[in-house]
Amino acid sequence: MHGASLARLAASYGKHAGDRDDLFQEIVVAIWQALPRFRGECSERTFLFRIAHNRAIAHIARRQLPVVDTQGEVEIEDRRPNPEEALSTEQQGQRLLDAVQRLPVSHRQVVTLMLEGLSYAEIAEVIGITETNVGARLTRARQMLRQLL
Repeated sequence: MHGASLARLAASYGKHAGDRDDLFQEIVVAIWQALPRFRGECSERTFLFRIAHNRAIAHIARRQLPVVDTQGEVEIEDRRPNPEEALSTEQQGQRLLDAVQRLPVSHRQVVTLMLEGLSYAEIAEVIGITETNVGARLTRARQMLRQLL
């Protein structure tokens, strides 16, 4: 149910297709292992994104991937029949992903979760910061994205 969202989250932290696939697989295994410990204190979606977030940070730390990189490839599936619109959408998506990957990790986290539709409260719970801090980070991240785009 949340596979596409988790795959997009993994894509924002992996610079190559292999890294993204490895991270996605690590996330899925970590969720599978953590499900018996789910106590219902938060929403299922928040629980999943908290695990995914922690796994992504561990992945970056373990592989010591650079935070700034614009060379990654992303395959964005677009089901529109018009090839010109599909190309334009793909290029916009690639530019956004490149810009998000160039953000510092603290800003990348809130942007990625916000793009997945999580509320400020859910983002705060996933990352372990206050809702006010989420808003401040999003404001700074939006400013940085404007400059990058």
